[in-house]
Amino acid sequence: MVTTADAEPQRSVDHPTIHLLARFEDMLHTRREAWARRHGRIPLIIPFSGYGSTEWTRVLCRVMLQKPEPVPSDPPTRSDRKRAKRRERLRGWRSFVSVPLNGATVSITIDGMTTEVRADRGGVVDTVIPISLEAGWHMATLETPGGVAVEAPTQIIDPAVEFGIVSDVDDTVMVTALPRPFVAAWNTFVLDEHARIPTPGMAVLMERLVAANPGCPVIYLSTGAWNVAPTLTRFLSRNIYPAGALLLTDWGPTHDRWFRSGQEHKRDNLRRLSEEFPNIKWLLIGDDGQHDEDIYRRFAAERPGHVAAVAIRQLSTGEAVLAGGRSKPEKDIAPDVPWVYAPDGSGIVDQLDELGIV
Repeated sequence: MVTTADAEPQRSVDHPTIHLLARFEDMLHTRREAWARRHGRIPLIIPFSGYGSTEWTRVLCRVMLQKPEPVPSDPPTRSDRKRAKRRERLRGWRSFVSVPLNGATVSITIDGMTTEVRADRGGVVDTVIPISLEAGWHMATLETPGGVAVEAPTQIIDPAVEFGIVSDVDDTVMVTALPRPFVAAWNTFVLDEHARIPTPGMAVLMERLVAANPGCPVIYLSTGAWNVAPTLTRFLSRNIYPAGALLLTDWGPTHDRWFRSGQEHKRDNLRRLSEEFPNIKWLLIGDDGQHDEDIYRRFAAERPGHVAAVAIRQLSTGEAVLAGGRSKPEKDIAPDVPWVYAPDGSGIVDQLDELGIV
């Protein structure tokens, strides 16, 4: 069975409603795509973890034009091992120089059903496929013409599950000292990914939560760009964080504004999760250095029946300075939702244990 859908309506660069900067970006991508194809670049799908219910699944990936990987020798030679080591020690800027494939067609096959979708302007596919699947982890096979098939994991949530985790990434599971521009640029474009620091105790906290709530979904909701998704995925795996979907955004202009709103991205996805899983109460994990408290406070006030608790990691004095200070939330707007504060995962887990959540 084959169906067709669009990840996002495709717009011509000459469409009058498209923002001038977005039109310039589209023109730049078109020229870079032509250059990449002339130099032998081929389509490469970068799969991301998805999630869904027993009636549908949300599939996420990005299509890029990249240099084909050389076929390793059998057994691997010294050159093969060196290339593999270089690929493992990536610096963030490399994620931003690959060429996104605008409007690429992607075939998604799950449990014998194939659906064709088209990527958006940034090469991102974010689509919902109606399909009946059993609860648990499944693999979707993704393929684009001229490319290599890859697999993307998707977690199907049992209808009986009533608890889930939504966690911020920057300064929550990973110490990044955002949003100070210089530090943010250093962490994103220069710092070796193996030098990124996990937040103390947070991986243990989340593993305990997952162990106490079998089958619960874990969603990593960040304002970071899709460009860094592979780096974040490796970081989470390397530091033994539980597997879960990454919900990121795309840098750059949209059809009607200069830049995407990170706060709006978080608010929209929280509302979407509450609508997709009306029986789940979410533990919202963030930090006090950006806008997490305000976003979570407003969501808890709007939909208090969907929030189990809010856990805020307190930044150190140095981290707070780099992050531009601490936020001052008005927690009394959602008085029925418990809030816990601690500088690390160990402190948070102790307080959640007192609430009976862990």
